[in-house]
Amino acid sequence: MNIKHLTNYMKDHFAGSVAATELLDDLISSHRGKAREQILVQLRKEVGEDQEVLSGLLHDLNARSGAVRNRTAFLSEKLTRIKLLLEDPSGGRLARLEKLEALTLGIYGKGSLWRSLLAVAEEIPTLRKVDFATLNQRAEEQRKRVEELRTEAARDAFVPVKSDGQKAG
Repeated sequence: MNIKHLTNYMKDHFAGSVAATELLDDLISSHRGKAREQILVQLRKEVGEDQEVLSGLLHDLNARSGAVRNRTAFLSEKLTRIKLLLEDPSGGRLARLEKLEALTLGIYGKGSLWRSLLAVAEEIPTLRKVDFATLNQRAEEQRKRVEELRTEAARDAFVPVKSDGQKAG
C-alpha cells in the first residue's frame, strides 16, 4: 500500500473541507434569520466533525501538514467569492445557486473519499477504527439536504418573478 499517495489524497480532501467550511460560513452569514439558516448551521457542524475525523486519521498516519493545500483551498474559496460578486454584484440569486452547487459537488467528493477509504481499510490498520459506511451515509444525507436548497436556488435564479410577486411559468 502506498501510504504517501493515500495521505496526499486525504490531504486534498481535507483542503476541500477547508474551502467548504469557508463557503458554509459565508452562506450562514447571508441566511441569518432566514428559514434555511439552521440547515446550513447543522451542515457546518457536521462538516467540522468530518474534518476532525480526517485530521485524526492524517495524524495517526503520521502525515505531514497539508498547510499549502489548506491555504490554497482557503484562497480559492475567496477568489470564487470575488468571481461570484463580479457576475452577480448584488450577491443574490445566481451567487447563492453557484455556492450551493459547489457545496453539493464537495459533499459528493467527500462521499467518494469515505467509500475509497472503506475499500482499503482492511489493508491499513489505522483506517479500521473508523466507520466509513456511516460517514458515507451521512455525506449522502448532507448532499440531499444541500441539493434541496440548490434546486430551490435554481428556481429563484432562473424563473422570473411576475409583477404580482408570483413565479412565472
